[in-house]
Amino acid sequence: MHSAISNFPSALLLRHVVLGALAAVLLAGCASTPPSPHTLDVDPQIRLPAVPGTAQDRRGRFREVLCSVLEARKDALPDHRDCDLALTRLEPEPAGTGAPVELGTVQRKLSLLFVPGVGWDCFADWLAMEDTIPRHLGQFGFDMHTVPIDGLGSSASNAMRIRDSVLAMPRDDSGRKLVLMGYSKGAVDVQVALARHPEIHHRVAAVVSLAGVIGGSPLAEEMDEDELDVLKHFPGARCAPVDGGVINDIRPGTRRAWLDSHPPVPGIAYYSLITVPAPSEVSRLLRSTYKTLALTDANNDSQVILADQYLPGSALLGFLNADHWAVAVPIARTHGIVGTLLVDRNAYPREALYEALMRLIAEDMHKTETALAR
Repeated sequence: MHSAISNFPSALLLRHVVLGALAAVLLAGCASTPPSPHTLDVDPQIRLPAVPGTAQDRRGRFREVLCSVLEARKDALPDHRDCDLALTRLEPEPAGTGAPVELGTVQRKLSLLFVPGVGWDCFADWLAMEDTIPRHLGQFGFDMHTVPIDGLGSSASNAMRIRDSVLAMPRDDSGRKLVLMGYSKGAVDVQVALARHPEIHHRVAAVVSLAGVIGGSPLAEEMDEDELDVLKHFPGARCAPVDGGVINDIRPGTRRAWLDSHPPVPGIAYYSLITVPAPSEVSRLLRSTYKTLALTDANNDSQVILADQYLPGSALLGFLNADHWAVAVPIARTHGIVGTLLVDRNAYPREALYEALMRLIAEDMHKTETALAR
């Protein structure tokens, strides 16, 4: 607790830089009031992801899986909320399949490689991250590792780190495959890694964009690269100086041009989880950027608008009723005072979310393998 209080004033001094730079995590806390369901108001002016065909809209099945996991783990996991409070509903949402959800140990072994976003290593020591998600997933046959990216590094430099992490993963007799999950700018870094390093393609079964800055963010238009260098002065920061490409990597023009010239790598399954909270679910510290983005699109997570989070060609799994920070870092469990004061809407069932994601991917892989074996 003493560490959180002593670092708190310095965090405030960096507030503008952290927000504008899309730093994925700085503070977190617990919600002061229960969350409420969120249904998007479907307005012709709203930009929605262009999902290519109904087969790629997997929201119905993912809702079935997440709801089953939430119900089964409600007494065992922190930050529980009912399924209708965890997911934002946008009609028409397809119905589920009605198939049962496996809740035990999976037969298909998968490893999740988590690729974090801007500034992650700058704040790692202060964040005091717990390993609750890896430990939870490990009970069911999954494992999870975080890729040691440069938090202030360009996507090109982080692509090499992702490549090295993928190739360093041990092989075993089960034929364990890898799932690359990019959070925020991490989703961009994953895309670049696949484009630059084809030698990793055979190890990767699936790619997930979680609140990814796929189409860029208008907030990046107002930032200069040298502003990010301030983040390395955060107390206890271990991040290297800016390498000159971070902000440009997440500008909308840069991202659109890159997407136009880089189609998805074949043979890999792609998924998108999009954060689009009810306004009441945006933490106090993020409300200014939420309002700024609302001038373009009210459906944003405080850092990225809804449509720009969708990974082209991916299966759309769901809209999460959470702001940009809530889906990645459970700081409220170690920095409760800070959370109560500033990041007051951070309590989200992350362990259940990640379990549901891995179960759905394992289910998809089993179906694909069964079909190929016929």
